[in-house]
Amino acid sequence: MMNTLKIATGLVAATVLSGGIEGVIPYRGSPDTVIATAYDRGRDSGVLEERGAAIAYDPDGCQGWIIDDGIEGYSGRRFDPITGLPVCNDHYPPGTLLKDYQSQSPGLRDYVPGWAQPKRRWGG
Repeated sequence: MMNTLKIATGLVAATVLSGGIEGVIPYRGSPDTVIATAYDRGRDSGVLEERGAAIAYDPDGCQGWIIDDGIEGYSGRRFDPITGLPVCNDHYPPGTLLKDYQSQSPGLRDYVPGWAQPKRRWGG
């Protein structure tokens, strides 16, 4: 009985330490870190606030929306509601993030999707 408890505790600890919960890893502040994707792979049932998204400019000058909700992040392309085309302009340089992307009640420190991170090309 005690050995089973030790094994179970060890497996839970290994899963948590490896970032195996929902496939996320801790945010490290690297410029190559993917902080959000357009897919919801989480298991919560909470609702995001209305108008809570930040606007991000991609390398092509097109706008996307982004929300960080703690362990989950959401993003998507912004489309003009009349034409249906992506919203692209040169009002801000690529890489600009307007507004705070963190939701008001994240509940957890920032984690990022481990499966979406770029593969390292050179050592280290």
